Amino acid sequence: MARKNMGDEDLIRDARGLSRGSSRAHYAQARSQRRTHRIVKTVLVCVLAIVVAAAGLGAAYLGNINSRLRKNIDSSLLGTLSKKEAGKPFYMLLLGVDKDEARAKGSEYGSSEGAYRSDSIMLVRIDPQKKKATLVSIPRDLRVDMGEYGTQKINAAYALGGPTLAVKTVQKLSGVKISHYAEIDMDGMEKVVDAVGGVTVNLGVAVKDPKYTKLDLPAGKVKLNGKKAALLCRARHAYDSYGAGDFYRAANQRAVIAAVAKKVLSSDVATMTKTVTAMADMVHTDMSATDIVSLASDMRGMDTSKDIMTGMAPTDSSYIDGGWYEILRESAWEKMMARVEKGKSPYSNSDEDPTSGIAAASGSAKKSKSSAADDSSSSDDSSSADESASDMEPSYEGSVRVLNGSGISGLAGQSANSLSNAGFEATAGNAAETTRKTKVIYNGDDALAKAKGVIETLGLDVEPIANDGSYVNTQDVIVILGSDQG
Repeated sequence: MARKNMGDEDLIRDARGLSRGSSRAHYAQARSQRRTHRIVKTVLVCVLAIVVAAAGLGAAYLGNINSRLRKNIDSSLLGTLSKKEAGKPFYMLLLGVDKDEARAKGSEYGSSEGAYRSDSIMLVRIDPQKKKATLVSIPRDLRVDMGEYGTQKINAAYALGGPTLAVKTVQKLSGVKISHYAEIDMDGMEKVVDAVGGVTVNLGVAVKDPKYTKLDLPAGKVKLNGKKAALLCRARHAYDSYGAGDFYRAANQRAVIAAVAKKVLSSDVATMTKTVTAMADMVHTDMSATDIVSLASDMRGMDTSKDIMTGMAPTDSSYIDGGWYEILRESAWEKMMARVEKGKSPYSNSDEDPTSGIAAASGSAKKSKSSAADDSSSSDDSSSADESASDMEPSYEGSVRVLNGSGISGLAGQSANSLSNAGFEATAGNAAETTRKTKVIYNGDDALAKAKGVIETLGLDVEPIANDGSYVNTQDVIVILGSDQG
């Protein structure tokens, strides 16, 4: 029986208790009765650092933050982490730890702190000089050789050997040295989002999850309060028809965190202070308050819309010995890590991202003209790529979405008709808000010629813009008509 007028307590309970269960997709069907998930994202640490520095908080407050941040960090872990060079790029391992009480009290994993398994795993590269962060999710069900513990799912490392074994396992997998560690409990995500006044995300498809999280969100830009943001970070069953729900949920989590980071960096001191307080109890790290403030000084001015790049280790699902595993595609993984090491996006184009166009856009999977030039040459000169784009012949096919932001009634419909007559599959709609300048956005390099055809057909005096993740990418081209067309 459907519940109406659900109270806040019920929503909170659902957010914490409905993230696991049997999935209807082939990948998730063998994974039933799972508990609430936690996520881990390096942006929390970066944002905390920036906020502390930007807010000019006092020494007493920093000391309090420091003691809370370094909770449960032991000497074994500190001896495993590698020293980093000042100002140079470094790697951090972030874990979201599943501290489910029912599991802890059971006999399967024992009753100590070591009984908990890491639920989300992320390898992060931070470049203080270029003010960029690259986040690579590692599937918790990845099958790895764990030495004396045999072949295991990678999320068992935390249960078997704590943070130290987790760091060693990911170092072996990635081939890079890890300098810092952070462990995050995301039960407080709702408080963080509410502290910044809500966040806006861009959903690739509508999120409908009536049985579990009860979410019903439309595709496109959606503003979320804390409850809805927390539920979106758990709503893997909303993607059952697409396959591995964990992948889409992880992408949504990245989008929410990036939105929080953007909001925090533009907020006032009072909001920053509330946000820091909410975050501090969620993050345990080897980094001291001094370390974080130093990093904050280097990372100030970070453009969160494009300089937080994200991806997921490439894997294939396989049913082995009675259980589902993710099997690493080694050649693709080596290619990804080579890009990450050079400070590039984990993906060379959106086709490599299995969640592209479906999950919330994170902005890392879209390939702009500048990144295309970066791929084609070892130099920073992008003039050759720009020349080839300018010489490209326009195409008059493909899907186009025309959005009216001009305030002129019927303009989008007229433009869509013109495009349809020229050979495009065009639809019309209204933009979320009025705008002065007309924009033509294309999704992927193969859509650039189509964007040029759209511009020529409509007689627009604009340059096509590569989608950086700010717009839904379910069409080849998006046209936002501004008042300059009046």
